Amino acid sequence: MTDRNIRVEPVDGRAVEDQDVEIVERKGLGHPDSLCDGIAEHVSQALAREYLDRIGTVLHYNTDETQLVAGRSAPAFGGGEVVDPIYLLITGRATKEYKGTKIPAETIALRAARDYIDEQFPFIDFGTDIVVDVKLGEGSGDLQEVFGEDGTQIPMSNDTSFGVGHAPLTETEQIVLETERQLNGRYSDENPVIGQDIKVMGKRESETIDVTVAVAAVDRYVDGIEEYDAAMEGVRAFVEDLATEYTDRTVRVHVNTADDYEEGSIYLTTVGTSAEQGDDGSVGRGNRSNGLITPNRSMSMEATSGKNPVNHIGKIYNLLSTEIARSVVEAVDDIREVRIRLLSQIGKPIDRPHVADASLVTVAGVEVGDIEAEVEAIIDDELANVTDITERVIDGELTTF
Repeated sequence: MTDRNIRVEPVDGRAVEDQDVEIVERKGLGHPDSLCDGIAEHVSQALAREYLDRIGTVLHYNTDETQLVAGRSAPAFGGGEVVDPIYLLITGRATKEYKGTKIPAETIALRAARDYIDEQFPFIDFGTDIVVDVKLGEGSGDLQEVFGEDGTQIPMSNDTSFGVGHAPLTETEQIVLETERQLNGRYSDENPVIGQDIKVMGKRESETIDVTVAVAAVDRYVDGIEEYDAAMEGVRAFVEDLATEYTDRTVRVHVNTADDYEEGSIYLTTVGTSAEQGDDGSVGRGNRSNGLITPNRSMSMEATSGKNPVNHIGKIYNLLSTEIARSVVEAVDDIREVRIRLLSQIGKPIDRPHVADASLVTVAGVEVGDIEAEVEAIIDDELANVTDITERVIDGELTTF
């Protein structure tokens, strides 16, 4: 094993599952913040692939400053309309010329944004319901690299920053994550009344889990309040059933709790997102790289989506720390919970962090020292293969929100 600065220690405090109160949130695919994350990351992948095709290497760029200004709509039973379009600005930096080769970065970004909207949001008409603008400043050329022990090119860290990951997910975390994913997956496939803007908040107090779900309804599929009520009841029943796959605790599901049927105030939308009704968005204000917002856990405030996947620690170390945490709990017995923290120093090789810290909660009767060597070996191996993260991100294998 190498001389990487790897530390393994006990967690200071109780495992999250043992704490009396746990809070977990997920902003779904169509939430304005997630919409920005998704477009920024799709543009990032498109730029990286284009650089590889044209130059043979990924050049400098970042698109993690993407912003959304909400539009205005007039939803109505049977179908309404968007009155003022959503406005989205893709901004950041990109290399547009390298050693005489010109790269149409802004055209690539606009095409990627259109493709993402068309693929993920069937009710949004690109160019009509949403207007996208691209303003990318000039990047700084190629990225500095060094060679690792096996001859692999190892990028130098672009920043002194850190990433955090944890595993395994608690029951509440699993319920929150899968609720949004499946509502925006197999459930909406059969129930198109469900829009993509779904927000899930989980709260566990002792042995009771409350799941509060906000679900945008698409007006063209709703003829009246009775149909709307039936659609929301269907969501509630689906989530209740889903939760039993992850817990034996008592689960209570609440859907669109702000609705007031007597006043006619319901969550009805035209294109399936609150971005049409005054809710702005920004990259990095929503889910962390594991898809959740978890105040009971250590978290990084870095935006992961849109960052360069070669040497930007805000992306690489958040993804890598999560991958390490999962690998540790899968490979090493007797671990109830692990937290991984990776800290970089600017200008240093990304496979050699300033510190790699693993904090563990073990089962009763097992000391951290009993499994320390196994954990260190896994961390060392994952760091030695850190450039795999870059390839997996560009290929779209790893999600960032």
